[in-house]
Amino acid sequence: MQTIAGLIGILLVGVALSDTFQTVILPRRVSGVTVSKIFYQITWKPWAALGRRMPLGELRESFLSTYGPISLLVLIVLWGGMLIVGFSLILWVAGFSTSLTGPQHLYVSGTTFTTLGIGDFTPKTDLSRFITVVEAGTGFGFLAIVISYLPVLYQGFSRRETEISMLDEWAGSPPSAGELFRRAARFDAIDELRPLLARWELWTAELLESHLSYQVLSYFRSQHENQSWVASLTAIMDFATLWQAAKAEGKTWQARRVYAIGRHALGDLSQVLRAAPKFDMPNRLSEGELEAIHSQLVQAGMDVDIDSFRDRLSSLRRGYEPYAFALSHELLMDLPPWIPLDVRRDNWETTAWEGSAPGESLH
Repeated sequence: MQTIAGLIGILLVGVALSDTFQTVILPRRVSGVTVSKIFYQITWKPWAALGRRMPLGELRESFLSTYGPISLLVLIVLWGGMLIVGFSLILWVAGFSTSLTGPQHLYVSGTTFTTLGIGDFTPKTDLSRFITVVEAGTGFGFLAIVISYLPVLYQGFSRRETEISMLDEWAGSPPSAGELFRRAARFDAIDELRPLLARWELWTAELLESHLSYQVLSYFRSQHENQSWVASLTAIMDFATLWQAAKAEGKTWQARRVYAIGRHALGDLSQVLRAAPKFDMPNRLSEGELEAIHSQLVQAGMDVDIDSFRDRLSSLRRGYEPYAFALSHELLMDLPPWIPLDVRRDNWETTAWEGSAPGESLH
């Protein structure tokens, strides 16, 4: 019995340390089955199911937004619990004290792991003394890693949200490719779209790296219910697709690069989150919306044949929309429209105090 208990204890400690290392320290996507992956698969499904039953609005978004931080705390507690239970079994096998019961071994392991140093129980054998020291060192290192883990996560979240917030004045709330081009054309600022795409190329690469390394960031939601990283990335992909389909600048090298990194991010993240691409998705772009976008391009002085534009746009959309739909369904983050469905104020134009902010509108 003690041999089996010892093996189980070693297994629990090994699995917890390995999972912590792969999830927190290792800066790359983790392959295979891990505790954190199983944890997110088991816990997100019922949380999302409850969210789907709630009416659209601030209450639903607030409920969904709590999952990311709560899951992070629960996962840390789960790792710590596995280590404490594992070491308690090892201490029992090592003969810490023949007079201790099972709960008392857990108590000793817990106080040792958290480095409380109460000292009301002392080890009786050399092996148990050695394991006690090892557990104390492990607990100290685990707590240090956890403390350093949280700032890294929130720095990644902050960098992601900065560009999402800035997209509000560029492309509306929620953002849309048609509105982005319309505003740039209205203010004679089409030349500024190339630098914008360059920034979003970098943003997408950072998103891919950070969200593959730290899966929990995928569940962290934006400040406003009409914003999300899925919607923002899809809107930029829509615009890069529109720019290429219109052949606005010859070979449209910048837009092609954004399209490439965006498709890479959507594909890899849908795989990590186990969101199978939806190739039978509904059409996001109606014929009327397509004609409206084409009209905007023509008014901006671009010679675009509508039939060729339609064919190229359809071909490019098939490369990324199935993955965007999958992530949207999995994370309950709505995809953006191609053009605004109605006249809406941007987030910067509304306040909790008076409903709207004074100043000139971008509409």
